[in-house]
Amino acid sequence: MLSGGGAITLEVLGNAFATLVDQMTEQIQRTCTSFVLYSGDCSCCLCDARGDIVMQGSRDIASHVGTMHLTAHAVLDRFGSDIHPGDVFLVNDPFSGGTHVPDMRVVRPVFDGGELIAMTEANGHWDDVGGSVPGSFDIGARDLYREGLRVPPLRIVDRGTRRGDVIDLVLANVRVAHDRVGDLEAQIEATAVGEARLRELIARHGREVVLDAFTECQDYVERMARAQLARLPRGSWVTEDYIDRDPDRGEGLVPIRVRLTLTDEGIEYDLSGSAPAIGSFHNAALGGAFSALVAGTKMFFPELPLNSGFYRVLTAELPAGSVVNAQPPSAVTGFTSGTFEKIVNAVCELWSRVMPERAIACSFNLEYMLVGGQDLRDGEPREFIWHDWNAGGWGGRADRDGFNAGPSYFGAGLKIQPFEGQERLCPVRTHHHRLLADSGGPGRWRGGVGVEKAIELTDAAGTVASYCCDRERSVAWGLAGGLAGYPHGATLNPGARGERFLGACFADVAMATGDVLARPSSGGGGIGDPLTRDPSAVREDVLDGYVSVRRAARDYGVVFARVDLVALEAAVDEPATAALRREIAAQRDGWLNEDPASVATRLRAGELDLLDTIRRYGVVIDRHTGAALPRSTEQLRAAIARRRGGVAVAR
Repeated sequence: MLSGGGAITLEVLGNAFATLVDQMTEQIQRTCTSFVLYSGDCSCCLCDARGDIVMQGSRDIASHVGTMHLTAHAVLDRFGSDIHPGDVFLVNDPFSGGTHVPDMRVVRPVFDGGELIAMTEANGHWDDVGGSVPGSFDIGARDLYREGLRVPPLRIVDRGTRRGDVIDLVLANVRVAHDRVGDLEAQIEATAVGEARLRELIARHGREVVLDAFTECQDYVERMARAQLARLPRGSWVTEDYIDRDPDRGEGLVPIRVRLTLTDEGIEYDLSGSAPAIGSFHNAALGGAFSALVAGTKMFFPELPLNSGFYRVLTAELPAGSVVNAQPPSAVTGFTSGTFEKIVNAVCELWSRVMPERAIACSFNLEYMLVGGQDLRDGEPREFIWHDWNAGGWGGRADRDGFNAGPSYFGAGLKIQPFEGQERLCPVRTHHHRLLADSGGPGRWRGGVGVEKAIELTDAAGTVASYCCDRERSVAWGLAGGLAGYPHGATLNPGARGERFLGACFADVAMATGDVLARPSSGGGGIGDPLTRDPSAVREDVLDGYVSVRRAARDYGVVFARVDLVALEAAVDEPATAALRREIAAQRDGWLNEDPASVATRLRAGELDLLDTIRRYGVVIDRHTGAALPRSTEQLRAAIARRRGGVAVAR
């Protein structure tokens, strides 16, 4: 029980802790020098003396916060009693509680009367931390050494004195170092703001009351979580999701197997059966995989604050050496688009079976585009890195359509960067940034719509592009008969003579002034049979530009007698719609058994389009050659069959 007060005092202090953390994040975003941190790719937290999280803020990203206690623990484990008032530490090591090397974390211990009482922590995604390509996302990295500078817990301020030589060593190993200086200073100052606000709370309420509130905040979340779980059925549920490929093992989707078990003790996750670590950067270290489990679980308990009390009800089996717990020196920077997104969506699928009233189909995959080189606009060449992420569609839900053009699961707090700011800072010009018709997975409830963004490189030299994404083959899936979203993948100079499809993951691709780079983001998967969607809702989707007339017929079986998109008028041909729906219903099981090679031949001949191959036939195509991929197709078709039932969908 909280000393010196009761529930009211706890409520006051709990909100004060959250405000404290929000002020830390505000400090970063108002004083940083990178557009990435300004746009929200940063998170802060308040930890107790054990390194456990007391509170996150309202702007912080669950995927960060799910590991920040591990980072604090790593500092305590490394330095032990050799921690002093005025010290500040820097960490980005994925194998010391971090996520990936671009996430640089500043940790400040807080002392009172010579006793360690708390830690404030600020995480920021740096545009570059060295490595083989600008932006530090190299799909070809076969080990951590090519990904960038790895910083284990490192003291950068010693009892109030900056260790300039140590900071210089870090900055000498990153590109665009003058921006990194500003980001580092913003993060250091954010932790100082957190300490100052904490001291104000202690002065107002007393040290004992505040420290008791640290414990009670965590206990409260644990009690709330256990009370919620007590109302749910006991049992075990299992599913798989996939990464597109492992370059070491040839064609075939890479399985990530997740089992959820609810017991009287809490939530158990077992990821045994997931593939061994793969030969690219899509692996996750233990912290990254754990954060995905936390983020996915939190989706179904939005009313619960996120702190270490939440982690007490959750256990995880993450086999060492697997894609979900890769061991050093495995490459893990791309876990954001690889393992993380697959774990979160698998967890959401499992909870959709436990809590069908909150069911949600697969959402689009996080993607990062990074272009770096020399900016020539001012006459004097200077280094630049253009770092961008797209919005995309969330999965259809049990009783409504998915969100259009929202942030990814990984960065649910991220803002979409305004292209006006990007054009001012980097030699790029945005050609278009628009909603992408037909990208949302068809269903009784449609998946949210994704977007397409295209940029042109202007006055630049020595420029290369890298892209961290996935779901070119393991497309965003539907539930309960819902269909898939849109395959990811970027194209260089689309529509031009030298058009080149680059795929959903690549690195170090040369670009020249005048080159155009376009990339779509998927919509979410649909939920429920699309043939049961109200034709009037399909009509509205067509008028809104979410669905084309062609795909209204091929995916929903809806035929129009008249369409005038200029006048925003359309009329459904009800007899033709009823007949087409009967025809599709009679044929679709057969479509999923057609020979994949024959489907690929029809695609190359122009009889089918890419969405037909995925949604009707469940065939995975190598988009560089046009050939069907037999093993990937087999896995996709099995997943479609597995996901046809098990979730109640509102009519």
